[in-house]
Amino acid sequence: MKYWNERISTIEPYTPGEQPQDSNWIKLNTNENPWEPAPSVLESIMNAAAANLNRYPDPNARLFCSAAAQYCKVPESYIFAGNGSDEILAFAFGALFKPPIVFPDVTYSFYPIYAELWSLPYETVPLSDNFVIYPEMLLRPCGGVMLCNPNAPTGIALPRERVLEIVSYHQKQNTVVIVDEAYVEFGAESVVRDTEQYDNLLVVRTLSKSKSIAGLRAGYAVGNPDLIAGLKRIRDMVNSYTMNTVSQLAGAAALLAEEYYAAKTSLLIRTREATRDRLIAGGWQVLPSSSNFLFMSLPGTNGVELYSAFKERRILVRYWDKPKIRNHIRVTIGTPEEMDIFCQTALELAGSNRNAQGA
Repeated sequence: MKYWNERISTIEPYTPGEQPQDSNWIKLNTNENPWEPAPSVLESIMNAAAANLNRYPDPNARLFCSAAAQYCKVPESYIFAGNGSDEILAFAFGALFKPPIVFPDVTYSFYPIYAELWSLPYETVPLSDNFVIYPEMLLRPCGGVMLCNPNAPTGIALPRERVLEIVSYHQKQNTVVIVDEAYVEFGAESVVRDTEQYDNLLVVRTLSKSKSIAGLRAGYAVGNPDLIAGLKRIRDMVNSYTMNTVSQLAGAAALLAEEYYAAKTSLLIRTREATRDRLIAGGWQVLPSSSNFLFMSLPGTNGVELYSAFKERRILVRYWDKPKIRNHIRVTIGTPEEMDIFCQTALELAGSNRNAQGA
């Protein structure tokens, strides 16, 4: 540590969810998709061996960007490709935001880290008592707005018109609004098509969630070509070849396999709603969700106790020891079979909790 510079010494890094090395777990802690990728994606990966891997990948990922443009129904010049949405968000903070920036106090925990990394002072606005974002609290002069929609880790989404209220206000202020749509395909309204109307709007997406390729790291941003040029400029100050050849080919195939993923997403949503209903009936408090996870609590317990209780039963969930949310856990939606086991365990814990309180 004696050779670290002050910047990395003082910033607390992001802590990713646990990745157990054996398979005897029900893994509901990192919002991965429980379904394998589309057959066309697996085929593209197999064929990648013949894709001139001795050569550098296309720095602009044109094949992938063409597929993303087709998927989002926007011009190809509106697309930026990257090594997952986290990398793109890091680039966007550095290229497009000015101090101070604003985001909700309960949201994706990488945002304050990016802000500190780029020396961007930030302000947070509080969510309501039921974890809803007040759009009017983001209507304030600043150097940039970061909005996760649906929000993480709560899963609650703002309607499209409320998001556009924020974007419209800040367009008049010449301020960029970044909307992180990592989970939008699980039931929320996207603003991706609105990037053609609002030149200050950047939408960031990942293929890790709805497209089942978290292991390949593929993401993209959608925005006015001037914003895209800013992302490319900062990319080329770091690493021009951010998205490897295999990810470009597999990502393009995933974006074009719409029928396959629509069916899997529909099944996941049905599983999510059935799980939520079952948990609520069993005494859990569970927020409505437009994502591939549920945010929940059990009266009389805290998040670390719940995390430990599930882990003892080889079920991994996620919790944060932070104000407002330390009594909650976040649970990824797995297969129907996995969620049945999870619910059985959750209902047993709720019953034990009621008996302990009654005693």
